Amino acid sequence: MKKRILISDIAKALGVSVTTVSFILNDKAKEKRISESLTKRVLDYVKKVGYKPNELAKSLRTGKTKIIGLIIEDISNPFFGNIARLIETKVYEQGYRIIYCSTNNDSEKTKELIGMFNDRQVDGFIITPSEGIEETISNLLQSNVPVVLFDRYLPDVETDYVIADNFQGAFDATVHFNEQGYKRIGLVSLYSDQTQMRDRLDGYMKGMDQFKKQVYIKKIQLDASEAEAIDDLHEFVVDNRLDAVLFATNYLAITGLKSGKKHNYKLPALIAFDDHTVFKLHEPAITVVSQPIEEIADHIINILLLKLQGKAKSIKHLTLPCELKIRESSILKQ
Repeated sequence: MKKRILISDIAKALGVSVTTVSFILNDKAKEKRISESLTKRVLDYVKKVGYKPNELAKSLRTGKTKIIGLIIEDISNPFFGNIARLIETKVYEQGYRIIYCSTNNDSEKTKELIGMFNDRQVDGFIITPSEGIEETISNLLQSNVPVVLFDRYLPDVETDYVIADNFQGAFDATVHFNEQGYKRIGLVSLYSDQTQMRDRLDGYMKGMDQFKKQVYIKKIQLDASEAEAIDDLHEFVVDNRLDAVLFATNYLAITGLKSGKKHNYKLPALIAFDDHTVFKLHEPAITVVSQPIEEIADHIINILLLKLQGKAKSIKHLTLPCELKIRESSILKQ
């Protein structure tokens, strides 16, 4: 087995002190007035022999692990998956690594994962919060652990967050349906008091009120099986004779498509909140309320890095505009 190379081996080979090598490897050469030529000689030798620093020892010495915990609802959902990919790329460029996991919107699982990451002393957290974790987040903040929430926020916890304008997105979708001439427009959402779901419901309600239309609302239980949801949606659409439906999430819209196929009924006009590859391939292509994924990721990282560097001057609450991407599924056939 190849012997592991130590800092002392590098120092001995180059005829310099262990302290000098350590300063250079920890980016303190200029601060300690070590010459550029010696710095280059050490770094070239380190590269040549393939020296790898002991990250555990380094984190104990600096108090930093250079690891960020990313806790999201569902990594398989394209919205969360794309944001996770962008965040991972951006923090990597800044010398950080990401550990991420999914909570499936389970409060107890979320608390457990936050505790596990905190025990491993991650430098900061990026979280899509489940309901009922206010105390857990507050404890992190009281311990001066940087936390940025996204997609939704906790009204009773004063921390940074980045969200889309869910109210305006749902309002615009509802107005679009009305302007197309649809008469019986429904909303499919979840039994959830999370801010993004509440805002999407409020946006739909405001849009329907503006056109003096009756509202039709179906809420699906978070723990409902797909089969139950498929049957519930069939009843909702058919019994109310809906000609248009706004789905509050992309996965609810996919369940709606499955419902139409299983029960062999004509689907009404559709709009989904959040895009999905399936929606572009479907015939007709499905209109979506699209969140600005790249902007969200950029703002999350910028806020977190400022906090990690101790440069954050205030708590940031950012709300970014959505875009209604109109495709064939919401256009009224004349």
